[in-house]
Amino acid sequence: MRTSRLTVAAVAGATLVSLLTAAPALAFDATVLTTGTLAGPAVAVGDTISASIVTGSQALFATAPAGPNGMKCNTSSFSALVNDNPAAPGAAALGSTLAVSNCTVTGIPGVTGVNSVTITNQPYATTVASDGTVAVAGTATAPISATLVLRSLLGTVTCVFVANNNAITGVADNTDNSISFTDQQFNKVTGPAACVANGYFTAKYTPVVTGAAAPVFVN
Repeated sequence: MRTSRLTVAAVAGATLVSLLTAAPALAFDATVLTTGTLAGPAVAVGDTISASIVTGSQALFATAPAGPNGMKCNTSSFSALVNDNPAAPGAAALGSTLAVSNCTVTGIPGVTGVNSVTITNQPYATTVASDGTVAVAGTATAPISATLVLRSLLGTVTCVFVANNNAITGVADNTDNSISFTDQQFNKVTGPAACVANGYFTAKYTPVVTGAAAPVFVN
């Protein structure tokens, strides 16, 4: 009888230890994208997250990496439909769109202004990984592409650019709930000499929020 009681006590003790060990992990399990706080509620599949550039900043298509000249846009926004938001660590899958407008040009010989900028073939397949890497990819038939209609000394010109290797990469930062792209290269595929050979895209979007305006965190 004594042996039986000891066996039952040992099994019960082991079970209690197991439950106590598992409980914190269950309590703090999080998806890759959460809302409100780190390890907070999951951003729902089907929700749209979005952000604009900070007032007073610009989205820049520079003529050289970190260069001061090129096309500067005072209005730009990033949005993405959440298609999958797995447990962390991992990568959330999104379909992202980018918009730019209210643009001017500086330092490009012969170019005097911008009529329009259109980002084509959207949405783009996008992943946000637990380490903060944001990867945006096009396809062979639907590349990451931008069409610029510019005013020049010789009249209106149209320039078409495609992302180098059909991909751009950004960084998500929980400090200010931002997504930043820096010097992401685009190459001219069509257009006259007034269109520069390459453009380098830089922009910071913050704060990234859900459809309910709650800040988004990456786990």
